[in-house]
Amino acid sequence: MADGSEKNAVVSNKKVIFKDYVSGFPKESDMAVTVDENLKLKVAGDSKGILVKNLYLSCDPYMRLLMTNRSSEIFGPYTPGALITGFGVGKVIDSRNPEFKEGDLVWGLTGWEEYSLLKSSEGLFKIHHTDIPLSYYIGILGMPGLTAYGGSYEVCAPKKGEYVLVSAASGAVGQLVGQFAKLMGCYVVGSAGTQDKVELLKNKFGFDEAFNYKEEPDLNAALKRYFPEGIDIYFENVGGKMLDAVILNMRVHGCIAVCGMISQYNRDQPEGVHNLMSIVYKRIRIEGFATVDYYPQYSKFLDFILPYIREGKVKYVEDIVEGLENGPAAIIGLFSGRNVGKQVVVIAPQ
Repeated sequence: MADGSEKNAVVSNKKVIFKDYVSGFPKESDMAVTVDENLKLKVAGDSKGILVKNLYLSCDPYMRLLMTNRSSEIFGPYTPGALITGFGVGKVIDSRNPEFKEGDLVWGLTGWEEYSLLKSSEGLFKIHHTDIPLSYYIGILGMPGLTAYGGSYEVCAPKKGEYVLVSAASGAVGQLVGQFAKLMGCYVVGSAGTQDKVELLKNKFGFDEAFNYKEEPDLNAALKRYFPEGIDIYFENVGGKMLDAVILNMRVHGCIAVCGMISQYNRDQPEGVHNLMSIVYKRIRIEGFATVDYYPQYSKFLDFILPYIREGKVKYVEDIVEGLENGPAAIIGLFSGRNVGKQVVVIAPQ
């Protein structure tokens, strides 16, 4: 396959197509891997396009939301019969955009395919620090990292000695939120779905405690066990029964940063939350946020996180799958808890 150095080369382009809107749990059969045989590795002269060879693609829970015919007000839904999109790391093969040139490494929204023609540079970031694994730019140095940073420091602003709970704590965002809170001197507990993930949280990421929510018949009792004095900060990734139990266990003037609610994504009718009056009694602040809110702070985020990575003070775990044809199964695995850490699909490693 051509590497971009052959001018006017024509290549085949493997891609993942979304078949139709999904109800309930998604299946691999909701997606199809196809091949376009005649892609020219050249951007048309009258466009501002950027042709990228995708190297790594990111599997993220929000992608499930785009499989229903409902707008998220951040991303529009996928179109049946069209290409799936998501975050990726790539190398510029050709460019008519003055901000990017051939050979640049970039991360941002791209297509689930081997080569993507990006029509604009909006939300596309140039990669300057290549002493860090490139796959990190769809993880700790990309959308999940910026999400954890914004939710932790801008929404919650944890202070030394506060009590912090993180749900889906071994995932791409949760593993970082817990470590950031520990750096601030907080007491941190994580919830996860297997005993192996519980051990990972305590032994690798430095959480003070962790528990397997699937083994807790009474989440309210579990939270009282780990937080006898209550929770100051809850970083919300799951929703549903966990959120309901957390509200009962928050401290006065506590903060809940709502990043996602993965337990609800496959439900046609979301679960209700019943303990809402506790928000009033305890004057709890609940704030949702989106990664795009913090794009202007990306360079500040890099200045913050890169030294911690280089010094080994922040750890990061990836779950690697090789080959675009294995991408649909990797997406589906997010919703059964198959992955440990950030789920990455390797297309063409550097």
